[in-house]
Amino acid sequence: MGSRTILFLSLLALVAAVPAAAQEPASGQPAREANVAASAASAPTGDTIIFQKVFKQSTPEFVEIKVNRKGDSTYDIRQLDDEPSPESFSVTPALAEKIFTLAADLHDFSGVDLEVRRRVADLGEKTFLYEKGGVTNKVTFNFTTNESANKLLAIFEGLSLEDQYADQLRRSMRYDPLGLNDILIRLERDLGSDMLPDPQALAPLLKQIASNSKYLDIARQRAKAILISFGPGQ
Repeated sequence: MGSRTILFLSLLALVAAVPAAAQEPASGQPAREANVAASAASAPTGDTIIFQKVFKQSTPEFVEIKVNRKGDSTYDIRQLDDEPSPESFSVTPALAEKIFTLAADLHDFSGVDLEVRRRVADLGEKTFLYEKGGVTNKVTFNFTTNESANKLLAIFEGLSLEDQYADQLRRSMRYDPLGLNDILIRLERDLGSDMLPDPQALAPLLKQIASNSKYLDIARQRAKAILISFGPGQ
Protein backbone atom coordinates (compact mmCIF):
# COMPACT_ATOMS: atom_id res chain seq x y z
CA MET A 1 0.00 0.00 0.00
CA GLY A 2 1.45 3.37 -1.06
CA SER A 3 2.20 6.21 1.34
CA ARG A 4 -0.48 8.43 -0.26
CA THR A 5 -3.13 5.76 0.25
CA ILE A 6 -2.15 5.36 3.90
CA LEU A 7 -2.31 9.13 4.41
CA PHE A 8 -5.75 9.33 2.74
CA LEU A 9 -7.19 6.54 4.92
CA SER A 10 -5.77 8.19 8.04
CA LEU A 11 -7.50 11.47 7.15
CA LEU A 12 -10.81 9.67 6.62
CA ALA A 13 -10.57 8.04 10.06
CA LEU A 14 -9.83 11.41 11.65
CA VAL A 15 -12.82 13.12 10.01
CA ALA A 16 -15.17 10.28 11.06
CA ALA A 17 -14.04 10.59 14.66
CA VAL A 18 -14.73 14.35 14.98
CA PRO A 19 -18.58 14.25 15.34
CA ALA A 20 -18.40 11.56 18.01
CA ALA A 21 -15.88 13.54 20.02
CA ALA A 22 -17.95 16.72 19.69
CA GLN A 23 -20.92 14.96 21.27
CA GLU A 24 -19.06 13.94 24.39
CA PRO A 25 -18.93 16.45 27.29
CA ALA A 26 -15.54 17.58 28.47
CA SER A 27 -14.35 15.65 31.47
CA GLY A 28 -14.21 18.85 33.52
CA GLN A 29 -17.77 19.99 32.70
CA PRO A 30 -19.53 21.05 35.94
CA ALA A 31 -22.54 18.99 36.99
CA ARG A 32 -24.48 22.26 37.40
CA GLU A 33 -24.36 22.84 33.62
CA ALA A 34 -25.88 19.43 32.99
CA ASN A 35 -28.60 20.15 35.54
CA VAL A 36 -29.37 23.51 33.96
CA ALA A 37 -29.73 21.80 30.59
CA ALA A 38 -32.05 19.19 32.10
CA SER A 39 -34.07 21.94 33.74
CA ALA A 40 -34.52 23.77 30.45
CA ALA A 41 -35.62 20.58 28.73
CA SER A 42 -38.29 19.82 31.36
CA ALA A 43 -39.50 23.39 31.91
CA PRO A 44 -43.09 24.23 30.92
CA THR A 45 -43.50 25.88 27.53
CA GLY A 46 -45.87 28.66 26.44
CA ASP A 47 -47.15 31.34 28.82
CA THR A 48 -45.55 30.48 32.15
CA ILE A 49 -45.91 31.82 35.66
CA ILE A 50 -42.95 31.26 37.96
CA PHE A 51 -42.77 31.54 41.73
CA GLN A 52 -39.42 31.77 43.49
CA LYS A 53 -38.68 32.04 47.18
CA VAL A 54 -35.27 32.47 48.80
CA PHE A 55 -35.17 32.21 52.59
CA LYS A 56 -31.64 31.67 53.82
CA GLN A 57 -30.99 29.50 56.88
CA SER A 58 -34.42 27.86 56.61
CA THR A 59 -35.50 24.48 55.27
CA PRO A 60 -35.88 24.63 52.35
CA GLU A 61 -33.89 27.75 51.44
CA PHE A 62 -34.93 27.80 47.80
CA VAL A 63 -38.25 27.11 46.08
CA GLU A 64 -39.05 27.49 42.39
CA ILE A 65 -42.35 26.43 40.83
CA LYS A 66 -43.27 26.92 37.18
CA VAL A 67 -46.82 26.51 35.82
CA ASN A 68 -48.14 26.97 32.29
CA ARG A 69 -51.76 27.36 31.17
CA LYS A 70 -52.14 23.63 30.54
CA GLY A 71 -51.08 22.82 34.09
CA ASP A 72 -47.70 21.39 33.06
CA SER A 73 -45.38 22.28 35.91
CA THR A 74 -41.98 21.79 37.49
CA TYR A 75 -40.72 22.31 41.00
CA ASP A 76 -37.23 22.68 42.43
CA ILE A 77 -37.12 22.69 46.25
CA ARG A 78 -33.75 22.52 47.98
CA GLN A 79 -31.04 24.21 50.00
CA LEU A 80 -29.12 26.91 48.16
CA ASP A 81 -25.89 24.92 48.13
CA ASP A 82 -27.58 21.91 46.53
CA GLU A 83 -27.53 21.34 42.79
CA PRO A 84 -30.72 22.26 40.86
CA SER A 85 -32.99 19.24 40.56
CA PRO A 86 -36.29 20.23 38.91
CA GLU A 87 -39.05 17.62 38.89
CA SER A 88 -42.12 17.54 36.66
CA PHE A 89 -45.67 17.49 38.02
CA SER A 90 -49.11 18.68 36.97
CA VAL A 91 -51.80 20.88 38.45
CA THR A 92 -55.45 20.69 37.50
CA PRO A 93 -56.66 22.94 34.66
CA ALA A 94 -58.92 24.73 37.16
CA LEU A 95 -56.00 25.56 39.45
CA ALA A 96 -53.83 26.67 36.51
CA GLU A 97 -56.64 28.99 35.38
CA LYS A 98 -56.94 30.42 38.89
CA ILE A 99 -53.19 31.11 38.97
CA PHE A 100 -53.30 32.95 35.64
CA THR A 101 -56.43 34.89 36.65
CA LEU A 102 -54.74 36.13 39.83
CA ALA A 103 -51.68 37.08 37.79
CA ALA A 104 -53.92 39.05 35.42
CA ASP A 105 -55.32 40.92 38.44
CA LEU A 106 -51.71 41.95 39.09
CA HIS A 107 -51.21 43.09 35.45
CA ASP A 108 -49.06 39.99 34.86
CA PHE A 109 -46.51 41.56 37.24
CA SER A 110 -45.77 44.45 34.86
CA GLY A 111 -45.18 47.76 36.65
CA VAL A 112 -46.68 46.55 39.92
CA ASP A 113 -45.16 47.26 43.36
CA LEU A 114 -46.21 44.82 46.09
CA GLU A 115 -43.79 45.65 48.89
CA VAL A 116 -45.12 47.26 52.06
CA ARG A 117 -43.06 50.33 52.96
CA ARG A 118 -42.62 49.69 56.66
CA ARG A 119 -40.34 47.69 58.90
CA VAL A 120 -41.28 44.02 58.68
CA ALA A 121 -39.38 40.91 59.74
CA ASP A 122 -37.53 39.01 57.03
CA LEU A 123 -40.09 36.53 55.69
CA GLY A 124 -38.05 35.44 52.69
CA GLU A 125 -37.66 37.07 49.30
CA LYS A 126 -40.62 36.14 47.09
CA THR A 127 -40.65 36.69 43.32
CA PHE A 128 -43.44 36.30 40.76
CA LEU A 129 -42.46 36.13 37.09
CA TYR A 130 -44.62 36.01 33.95
CA GLU A 131 -42.96 34.71 30.79
CA LYS A 132 -44.62 35.11 27.41
CA GLY A 133 -43.10 35.24 23.95
CA GLY A 134 -39.60 35.88 25.20
CA VAL A 135 -40.74 38.75 27.46
CA THR A 136 -40.52 38.44 31.26
CA ASN A 137 -42.33 40.57 33.84
CA LYS A 138 -41.08 40.36 37.41
CA VAL A 139 -41.98 41.60 40.88
CA THR A 140 -40.14 40.84 44.13
CA PHE A 141 -41.30 41.45 47.71
CA ASN A 142 -40.83 40.40 51.31
CA PHE A 143 -44.32 41.23 52.62
CA THR A 144 -47.44 42.54 50.92
CA THR A 145 -51.03 43.39 51.81
CA ASN A 146 -52.26 43.03 48.22
CA GLU A 147 -55.15 40.54 48.31
CA SER A 148 -54.55 38.98 44.88
CA ALA A 149 -50.82 38.64 45.56
CA ASN A 150 -51.47 36.94 48.88
CA LYS A 151 -53.96 34.54 47.29
CA LEU A 152 -51.40 33.67 44.61
CA LEU A 153 -48.68 33.32 47.25
CA ALA A 154 -50.89 30.95 49.28
CA ILE A 155 -51.37 28.73 46.21
CA PHE A 156 -47.66 28.49 45.48
CA GLU A 157 -46.75 27.98 49.14
CA GLY A 158 -49.35 25.21 49.23
CA LEU A 159 -47.98 23.60 46.06
CA SER A 160 -44.50 23.74 47.59
CA LEU A 161 -45.81 21.98 50.69
CA GLU A 162 -47.53 19.31 48.56
CA ASP A 163 -44.33 18.65 46.65
CA GLN A 164 -42.42 18.32 49.91
CA TYR A 165 -44.99 15.83 51.17
CA ALA A 166 -44.68 13.82 47.95
CA ASP A 167 -40.89 13.66 48.35
CA GLN A 168 -41.16 12.73 52.03
CA LEU A 169 -43.69 9.97 51.33
CA ARG A 170 -41.60 8.48 48.52
CA ARG A 171 -38.45 8.57 50.63
CA SER A 172 -40.17 7.04 53.65
CA MET A 173 -41.85 4.32 51.57
CA ARG A 174 -38.44 3.26 50.32
CA TYR A 175 -36.10 3.84 53.23
CA ASP A 176 -38.16 4.35 56.40
CA PRO A 177 -41.57 2.59 56.28
CA LEU A 178 -41.96 2.97 60.04
CA GLY A 179 -41.91 6.76 59.63
CA LEU A 180 -44.83 6.88 57.21
CA ASN A 181 -47.50 7.31 59.86
CA ASP A 182 -45.84 10.45 61.27
CA ILE A 183 -45.79 12.02 57.81
CA LEU A 184 -49.44 11.10 57.25
CA ILE A 185 -50.41 12.66 60.59
CA ARG A 186 -48.82 15.95 59.52
CA LEU A 187 -50.50 15.67 56.14
CA GLU A 188 -53.91 15.21 57.79
CA ARG A 189 -53.30 18.31 59.92
CA ASP A 190 -52.44 20.48 56.92
CA LEU A 191 -55.38 19.13 54.94
CA GLY A 192 -57.63 20.13 57.82
CA SER A 193 -56.20 23.65 57.64
CA ASP A 194 -56.85 23.89 53.86
CA MET A 195 -53.16 24.56 53.25
CA LEU A 196 -52.91 22.33 50.16
CA PRO A 197 -54.50 23.68 46.95
CA ASP A 198 -54.42 20.41 44.97
CA PRO A 199 -54.09 17.53 47.49
CA GLN A 200 -55.55 14.94 45.09
CA ALA A 201 -52.16 14.98 43.39
CA LEU A 202 -50.95 12.87 46.33
CA ALA A 203 -53.60 10.20 45.71
CA PRO A 204 -51.36 7.79 43.72
CA LEU A 205 -48.82 7.64 46.57
CA LEU A 206 -51.55 7.25 49.18
CA LYS A 207 -53.07 4.37 47.20
CA GLN A 208 -49.71 2.61 47.13
CA ILE A 209 -49.42 2.94 50.89
CA ALA A 210 -53.00 1.85 51.55
CA SER A 211 -52.70 -1.28 49.41
CA ASN A 212 -49.25 -2.54 50.46
CA SER A 213 -49.15 -4.93 53.40
CA LYS A 214 -45.47 -4.21 54.09
CA TYR A 215 -46.48 -0.92 55.71
CA LEU A 216 -47.88 -0.68 59.23
CA ASP A 217 -51.64 -1.13 59.39
CA ILE A 218 -52.05 2.22 61.15
CA ALA A 219 -50.36 3.98 58.24
CA ARG A 220 -52.40 2.04 55.68
CA GLN A 221 -55.66 2.94 57.44
CA ARG A 222 -54.67 6.59 57.72
CA ALA A 223 -53.81 6.69 53.99
CA LYS A 224 -57.26 5.18 53.22
CA ALA A 225 -58.97 7.78 55.41
CA ILE A 226 -57.19 10.63 53.61
CA LEU A 227 -58.19 9.19 50.24
CA ILE A 228 -61.82 9.00 51.36
CA SER A 229 -61.65 12.66 52.41
CA PHE A 230 -60.84 13.56 48.80
CA GLY A 231 -64.31 12.43 47.80
CA PRO A 232 -65.72 9.93 45.26
CA GLY A 233 -63.34 8.50 42.68
CA GLN A 234 -60.41 8.13 45.08
